[in-house]
Amino acid sequence: MQFPESWLRSFCNPSLSSEELAETLTMGGFEVEERRPAAPPFTKIVVGEIKEAVQHPNADRLRVCQVDVGQGELLNIVCGAPNARVGIKVPTALVGAELPPGDDGKPFAIKLGKLRGVESQGMLCSARELKLSEDHGGLLELEADAPLGTDIREWLQLDDMLLTLKLTPNLAHGLSVYGIARELSALTGAPLQSPAIEPAPVAHEAKLAVKVEAPDLCGRFSGRVVRGVNTKAATPAWMVDRLARCGQRSVTALVDISNYVMFEYGQPSHIFDLDKIHGGLTVRWGREGEQLKLLNGNTVNVDAKVGVIADEREVESLAGIMGGDATAVSDDTTNIYIEAAFWWPEAIQGRSRRYNFSTDAGHRFERGVDPSRTVQIIERITQLVQQICGGSAGPMDDRTLKLPDARPVTLRVARAARVIGMPLTQAQCAQALSRLGFALQEGEGTITVMPPPHRFDLAIEEDLIEEVARLVGYNNLPTTPPLAPIRARVRPEAERSRFAVRHRLAALGYQETINFSFVEAAWERDLAGNADPVKLLNPIASQMSVMRSSLMGSLLQVLKFNLDRKAARVRVFEVGRVFMRDASVATTDSTVKGVHQPMRVAGLAWGDAQAARWDAKPARVDFFDLKGDVEALLAPLRASFERVDHPALHPGRAASVIVDGRAVGVIGELHPRWRQQWDLAQAPVLFELELDAVTARPVPVAQPVPRHQAVERDLALVVAESVSFAAVVDAVRAAATQGLLRDVQLFDIYRPAPGASAGGLAAGEKSMAVRLLLQSDAATLTDEQVDGVVQAVVAQCTARLGARLRA
Repeated sequence: MQFPESWLRSFCNPSLSSEELAETLTMGGFEVEERRPAAPPFTKIVVGEIKEAVQHPNADRLRVCQVDVGQGELLNIVCGAPNARVGIKVPTALVGAELPPGDDGKPFAIKLGKLRGVESQGMLCSARELKLSEDHGGLLELEADAPLGTDIREWLQLDDMLLTLKLTPNLAHGLSVYGIARELSALTGAPLQSPAIEPAPVAHEAKLAVKVEAPDLCGRFSGRVVRGVNTKAATPAWMVDRLARCGQRSVTALVDISNYVMFEYGQPSHIFDLDKIHGGLTVRWGREGEQLKLLNGNTVNVDAKVGVIADEREVESLAGIMGGDATAVSDDTTNIYIEAAFWWPEAIQGRSRRYNFSTDAGHRFERGVDPSRTVQIIERITQLVQQICGGSAGPMDDRTLKLPDARPVTLRVARAARVIGMPLTQAQCAQALSRLGFALQEGEGTITVMPPPHRFDLAIEEDLIEEVARLVGYNNLPTTPPLAPIRARVRPEAERSRFAVRHRLAALGYQETINFSFVEAAWERDLAGNADPVKLLNPIASQMSVMRSSLMGSLLQVLKFNLDRKAARVRVFEVGRVFMRDASVATTDSTVKGVHQPMRVAGLAWGDAQAARWDAKPARVDFFDLKGDVEALLAPLRASFERVDHPALHPGRAASVIVDGRAVGVIGELHPRWRQQWDLAQAPVLFELELDAVTARPVPVAQPVPRHQAVERDLALVVAESVSFAAVVDAVRAAATQGLLRDVQLFDIYRPAPGASAGGLAAGEKSMAVRLLLQSDAATLTDEQVDGVVQAVVAQCTARLGARLRA
């Protein structure tokens, strides 16, 4: 929020310099992001009056002006402005003056010179040349009572500082000049000037019929009819100037008055052309199919989630956001209806974002506006309307339906002292809260506060502790070293860090990505099979409406982004948190009730298995390339892989990753359906693992070097085509080998080629050749021991798998 310091000091004027005032606001929680003068530096520019203006003898677009600057003699100045005429007072740059720097960053010096043969003894200035605005339509015309020769900086108060505040969403009470002045008064003790707003005399009994059908949208609605206004009246220069210094351009008198009061007291309002309203007004939620042309020229569709103000024919305004074009005031307007309402913040939040624009009104209403001042705001607007545009006011129509419940908040003085970190007495806390104008009720060691209507942010004890801290002064807090001993946290030897996991994946050729935790709902449905994801109440974008339960969608989005930019090879990974519903989870310091939030690590590979090389043809990355990466990532843990059905992965090219008998993740090729939907030329291969399983690292146990030679035996087992190698390994290890079996390896699979000899295999069979590694720690193995193990293995495979030795 931006406003001039002079306006702030008109409400509260502490004996502080401009710099000290800004520092006080910042230390009070209202950060002053920028402080700059209303105009950049310039010199020797004074108030001048044009006494004579004649056509330049040698130029059609120039005039020769005689200008009085209060020095006795008239200055001869050549000017090309279209509004250079006799009788107006304008900024006049004297010879030797320096105008604000131009695009080159250098000030523009005014010298004595000639224009088309006529001497010019200075320059008449526009607002743009003085860097006051972008208006370059002519000279800046000053008020008629401006004293000749007065420095223009002094007359226009151009040394007035503009303060830009960076307010957090809970500081809605600071979105007005009066609101900041109220805080400044509490911080400094300087008196707060609260001008009395006298009710306007009622000159007629006209009222507009208003019906509020949605109390959950509008808690209070106030309005008044004013007849006989002159909408062609010019906005006073003082109001135009204050609005400009708030960053708001002047439009028309009525619009300027509404904006001025909003900046002044923080309450948005709207002025309707009364004669364009058909019947009365109805405050309600929108309906499907309704449209509204807004004041900014856009036509929007409304629905049941958007509040509107409608007449008997059509929608006339977006509630709390922007008025409609159909009832906008114009030069032909003579009768107006002034409206000020309290819109529930929840009913306004996020609505502007739906239509891709924001307004000052919506910005305030979605944070909370004081519901107790709607009548006073209309009285203030009426006062300014009658002062500038004339008119006669009707009676006030004020409808209160449902207002926020004021709930007392209790502060424990002892806890406040402990949280703030300094000794505090109850008197100090009470004094701080009293300076904010709060109604207090003191108990023994407690202070109970009834929050005023403009303080939506006061709900719990911590809110009051914050108020006490900033009123006492953050700069007064003592510097207290921590008393708790600081001990280095030693990571267990059986656990590696997340950084080590990232480092390992980077060593395998992957690049890390960081993505949003909120994703498209379609990703959860298609890729994770999650029909009930955790939904966001206020998503930052419509396509990011749910929390992810899988990292695969994020990696696919990264892949698509890179492929759209002609990437030839993509290998990426992410370590991140996922979110799944789980009723067994309770709320703690690190958890949220009903939501399980484990960490996962996921990777994706696409394109060639290796970078381009001269000595071999490129090969596409496949399941087994990523399987090797997963095994390397899990090492020294040994994983097994079992076929699995996963909604994101190819039904025949996906496996579950098993570690110590527990499934810790999946690996596989993207399902053809999703490959086609994402428009991928080839299918990427992905894996996703539980991070806890990856960070586990068993501590090595020393074993003596074997003293006796190992023995190998090869077996060719004929099994059904459906039998997997994992099933064979399970059968071999289940055999009675007396602890002599050390390892089993697959080294060949044989299937007869079509038309060739079957080689002793029936249809639907295959031969799997496995190598058994046998060894004893006690002695060299004998042939009888080895043969016994081989027979036991064959017997177990026959019993479990129906296998036989190949002839």
